[in-house]
Amino acid sequence: MKTAIISSEASEQHLTGDGHPEQPKRILSIKNKLKTRKDLIWQEPENVPNEILEITHSNEYIKNIKKSFPLDGLKFLDGDTVISPGSKKAVYDAAGSVIRAINGIEKGEFKNAFCAVRPPGHHAEKNKAMGFCVINQAGIALNYLVNKFKYKKVACVDFDVHWGNGNYDVMRNNKNALYISTHQYPFYPGGGTDKDKGNFNNSLNIPLPAGTNSEQYFNAFNRVLDRLSNYKPDFLLFSAGFDAHKDDPLAQFELNSKDFYEITKRTLKATSKYTNGKVVSILEGGYDLNALAESTNEHVNALIEFN
Repeated sequence: MKTAIISSEASEQHLTGDGHPEQPKRILSIKNKLKTRKDLIWQEPENVPNEILEITHSNEYIKNIKKSFPLDGLKFLDGDTVISPGSKKAVYDAAGSVIRAINGIEKGEFKNAFCAVRPPGHHAEKNKAMGFCVINQAGIALNYLVNKFKYKKVACVDFDVHWGNGNYDVMRNNKNALYISTHQYPFYPGGGTDKDKGNFNNSLNIPLPAGTNSEQYFNAFNRVLDRLSNYKPDFLLFSAGFDAHKDDPLAQFELNSKDFYEITKRTLKATSKYTNGKVVSILEGGYDLNALAESTNEHVNALIEFN
């Protein structure tokens, strides 16, 4: 069985304005890299069930978001989260990408999937858009897995360089979730210390200093693998941000592109006997276009190997 790439042309129509780092070229750089491969299945997003949206975010927030998309120009949801007329389909396709990924895995159409969509989601809280994020894709995936397919132990590994405050907010009160994050600290958005354990002791945060290199990162990452081995997840999610790369303009980690292969491979090795290889990965950050394309390709290499 193959690895699927779930993507949508709408991701390219989500405009954020000149000079904004979360730009359409991010998706184009990934597509241009992956489209040359013959070992991938390309799929389109599905619709997100309303009940899953309303479990993940508050009713009021969903109503406000639906009304917020401008008819022309740009609109700021917060200081750096920008939407345009084309953003509406992009936002809902990003959320719908995980629905398609999960359905395809459950039907045996493919083994695992990477959702190459934008805007990202891991900063979007139950009641708030922030950090370029509008709807929390990882939270949508978690709630769909638990409510539709009755999974009991869903692990989300977030290797974006920023702490996923939205993932934490959406998952902390779900006894069927384990949220794990490695991230630069202190750094945007704040939080993400070892005190943020979740309501069911279901979160592990590993804050690391600016300048963290590959060796230091993987020494710390052993804690992720130990926690996953103890947890024994029956489904794995990645919040796959590639902004821990040394070339990324928004952060100060020193990882290289091949490290994202290792992160993925080691995580899958620790979990595949419990998950039976069922994995959905969701694009989060990564703002140097060359580093993003290379790192994503390395991530996908590891997903393919574990088919």
